[in-house]
Amino acid sequence: MNPNGQAKQQTNWAGFAGMIGAACLIAALLRYTIQGEWMRTSEILLIAGGVLVLAAIVLDFRGIVAFFSKRSSRLGTNTTILSLSVFAILAALNFVGYRHHKRIDLTTEKLFTLSDQTHKIVGGLKQDVNIVRFAKSPDTQLDDLMAEYKNLSPHIKYQTVDPQEKPEVAKDYGATSMGDVIASSGSRKENLSASPEGSFSEEGITTAILKVTRDTVKTICFVEGHGERSLTDNTAQGYTVVDQQLKRETYVTKTVNLTSTTDDLSDCSVLVIAGPTKQFFPQETAAVSKYLDGGGKALIEIDPETDPKLDDIFQAWNINVGKNVVIDASGAGRFFGTGPNFPIVLNYGDSPITKSLVRTMTLFPMARTVNIANKQRFDLQSVELLKTSQASFTIPNLEKGQREISFNPKTDTQGPLSLGVAADRGSEGHGARLVVIGNSVFAANPWFGAQSNGDLFLNTIDWLAQDENLISIRPKTPTSRQITLTQAQAVGLAWLELFLLPGFIVIAGIVIWWKRR
Repeated sequence: MNPNGQAKQQTNWAGFAGMIGAACLIAALLRYTIQGEWMRTSEILLIAGGVLVLAAIVLDFRGIVAFFSKRSSRLGTNTTILSLSVFAILAALNFVGYRHHKRIDLTTEKLFTLSDQTHKIVGGLKQDVNIVRFAKSPDTQLDDLMAEYKNLSPHIKYQTVDPQEKPEVAKDYGATSMGDVIASSGSRKENLSASPEGSFSEEGITTAILKVTRDTVKTICFVEGHGERSLTDNTAQGYTVVDQQLKRETYVTKTVNLTSTTDDLSDCSVLVIAGPTKQFFPQETAAVSKYLDGGGKALIEIDPETDPKLDDIFQAWNINVGKNVVIDASGAGRFFGTGPNFPIVLNYGDSPITKSLVRTMTLFPMARTVNIANKQRFDLQSVELLKTSQASFTIPNLEKGQREISFNPKTDTQGPLSLGVAADRGSEGHGARLVVIGNSVFAANPWFGAQSNGDLFLNTIDWLAQDENLISIRPKTPTSRQITLTQAQAVGLAWLELFLLPGFIVIAGIVIWWKRR
């Protein structure tokens, strides 16, 4: 056979093998991209493609060498290699970015950044937590949020399961409807609640993780029998919102009567006395003192113009509860449609309770002063939590319908004034704790969601229950940056947009044209 003809035939076979091999490689990669894993067919195509491409190179090796010896081929090869190098660098950067996911949150409130508490809780997990979403299609918002959680700990597992394809998994997790999201660890399971818009929050996910991994359930006991605010009263005076929010934070709530011999305080993680209007019997005050002396934790909210006879407790804890009403003459209450007997707090003491409240405000409808009685006493670790403005002052009492309120230097005290004290009697935070606040209305149903009132109450309970890691794992709200213009400002802006700026551009264009003419 003619050597030239044989070489030409060999080159043709090499080209054919190369094209088929390349097609096999492309088909294998496409199947892997679609299926997400190397199936048997994809592996066969990959091997066959590699063998055929290698055979093409061997069959036409001289032709390949000759081709790349040309100057034009070398230039084309250099361009190809440069392009492939750029592609490889980009692919490597994408791979590193995928394996080491980082985002920069430029919002002032860090709306898209997981809180420090979530970092601490999830980063400290010692057991696996499986979070399963039962649906057919993905949820981009939840998927992105769970990617952040998975970056914090390898113990977080997340997946989406079609309950129709895997009904046994749905049955095992107790899923009852499409869209259910359930967290589980061991035998514990918790159904995550979505917002009315159908989205899931950091608060809900982290709370669910705590519920399924927490070893013990803590009980918050509310004292009744003295006109205290009720967990079942859904009026403006009640604490039903408090009850709901405490249960969301994994606590159990119950009421106790101190005169009942059947109500044992030993199982109370925190004892709450919320706005009593009637006097405690001496044996009841003694029961609360005994509970605190035994390492108990308590929150006492005492409104102005009431005297529940708890002075023995306050004196033992170096706390002075003033017999007064706090007046805020700054005029800030007008923004909320209230009067001067409505102190607003913007300054806070150095405590885990108030650490997250910086640059926020808390509102106290009718409050009395609560401060440290003797600041030279060192057997207690005490902090004055809530400070009013310098424009505040005290008055002995507030008469019904009283309109003229003025400061009397002989009987009144000028602000800033303290409205609450947190005291710790133990070493390293493991002993008794007591918080006293000169108002109970701030956490009542209509006020719990106002500004940071709810956070103050829940942070207080978390600190007393020694659950500091729960403090402020709550929804972040964006600051309103809406600008309201006066009519004159709106007219001026319209002139600027419609006439001044276009006119300036036209004049500048005419000047430039004239100079270049």
